[in-house]
Amino acid sequence: MEIEWVRGDVLGHGSFASVNLAKPRKNSDDDDRFPSSMAVKSCDDCCSSTLKNEKEVLDQIGYCQQIVRCFGDSCSVEKGERLYNLFLEYASRGSLADQIKRNSLKESDVKRYTRSVLKGLLHIHAKGFVHCDIKLQNLLLFDDGDVKIADFGLAKKSGNDENQQKQSRFQCRGTPLYMSPESVNENEYESPGDIWALGCAIVEMVTGKPAWNHSQDSNLFALLIRIGVGDELPLIPEQLSQQGKDFLIKCFIKDPKRRWTAEMLLNHPFVVATTIDNQFDQDHEEEEEEEEEETKTITLKDSRSVSPRSPFSFPDWVSIQSSPSSAENSRFEFDDSFLSSRNSSSCLLDRIRNLAGDWRPEWSDKDCWVTVR
Repeated sequence: MEIEWVRGDVLGHGSFASVNLAKPRKNSDDDDRFPSSMAVKSCDDCCSSTLKNEKEVLDQIGYCQQIVRCFGDSCSVEKGERLYNLFLEYASRGSLADQIKRNSLKESDVKRYTRSVLKGLLHIHAKGFVHCDIKLQNLLLFDDGDVKIADFGLAKKSGNDENQQKQSRFQCRGTPLYMSPESVNENEYESPGDIWALGCAIVEMVTGKPAWNHSQDSNLFALLIRIGVGDELPLIPEQLSQQGKDFLIKCFIKDPKRRWTAEMLLNHPFVVATTIDNQFDQDHEEEEEEEEEETKTITLKDSRSVSPRSPFSFPDWVSIQSSPSSAENSRFEFDDSFLSSRNSSSCLLDRIRNLAGDWRPEWSDKDCWVTVR
């Protein structure tokens, strides 16, 4: 059934679409089917293959609590231009990239967010798909504290189907700073690549900086050489616990066949302890509240000074971030046919030079958007 809706304020601009707040029209039949607020991705209908791919993937993988929901799609004509619109779950607190710009994250939060992303990836991979663009900008934070995976525009089926085998073109997808060695070297985009990207996202959650020390003025070719060639790995943050460091080591195994899977990582102590830690924190907060109430009661009954009843009765102790440039975070997908021999080292260098070339797709915004009230 067609969604009757009105376009609200602009929420942002992605690589392939503009994102607005959307509200269903006041209609008793629609009130139970759609939330009061949604996010709508819109682009020119003739350039909507990425959004339509996202809709198709979300329909096929089905519901998962850790993945943003899709409420349908529609076409509209605004200012004489036909637009394709995709309606998605609205994350009022933005992305984790927005979050680390505002505040640094505690390790307990990093654990919780990581566990949520792993559950989402486990569902995606079990359904036979690869996300291909895991990064903080695509991990959305909701009012209840849940983190959900978003933006499936570059997602693909696992393995090489007949259509992919027939294609002789070279195709690159994802964000360079999050690309895995096999993606750079072999044009391979499978579930282990999502795990590598998750490791990069965790480093950025902890430090507020990209996993690779790559300045805005540095050559992208040099970065891709570091990722794809040699033994260098992303730097593991010193401030992370030993369990967290070991978790990242499992994500950053160069050989994708030996890299841990989402299912294996869900049993790693770094995230398994999350439930126990959360319960401990909750019990600890309840104990502190009880102590405060007891202290207040004693103070009211006796004006004389009262000795602290526990360490928690003392006054509370009051116990940086930079984000990668928009150019470095830009997601890209382009075609070429220069690969003739994947196994030769010179071919590998040619591939990386091509990835780091001066060519960039045109993603400028058009002036014909209209806000429908």
